[in-house]
Amino acid sequence: MTRNIIFAGVGGQGILSIATIIGDAATRTGINLKQAEVHGMSQRGGDVQSNMRLSTEKIWSDLIPEGEADIIISMEPMEAMRYLPFLEKEGWIITSTDTFRNIPTYPEDEAVLDELHKIKNLVALPIENIAKENSMPKCANVILLGMASKYISIISRDELRQSIINVFERKGESIVEMNLKAFDLGVELAQ
Repeated sequence: MTRNIIFAGVGGQGILSIATIIGDAATRTGINLKQAEVHGMSQRGGDVQSNMRLSTEKIWSDLIPEGEADIIISMEPMEAMRYLPFLEKEGWIITSTDTFRNIPTYPEDEAVLDELHKIKNLVALPIENIAKENSMPKCANVILLGMASKYISIISRDELRQSIINVFERKGESIVEMNLKAFDLGVELAQ
């Protein structure tokens, strides 16, 4: 089994933290992993993208060819659409619908969302707003991970939960618990 995942977002949204959690789970469970990160501007507001390839077989390249991504996980809808040429015909996009206007020519939100909703296999929710409504504003990325967990499938949700503990434990028990709650909320919302 193989899963090719593209992570996309804007600097400061936590998209690479999601990749870290998945990478930790893959490493602990003996799944082969290759990852290539491309950081646009590494500051808040610049585009951030990463390729991650997971497989039960040997992996030779860390880059995902066009048309071979099983999943695009994105914290920003226009960033998700930027990588559409890489999405496999039956692939899924899991994204936030909350836009991040980081360029002066950013299209109107309605136009972005109209284009996004033309995609066949899509899970899209306003996760930034959901995170704020649930008093976990810094956990939107982990809500997104919960939404995507069903589609990752090569790694179990229990393994992802354990990796959330591993990644956040140095920040204290309350941060771990909040992120576990965010993950479970994302799982529930994507049902």
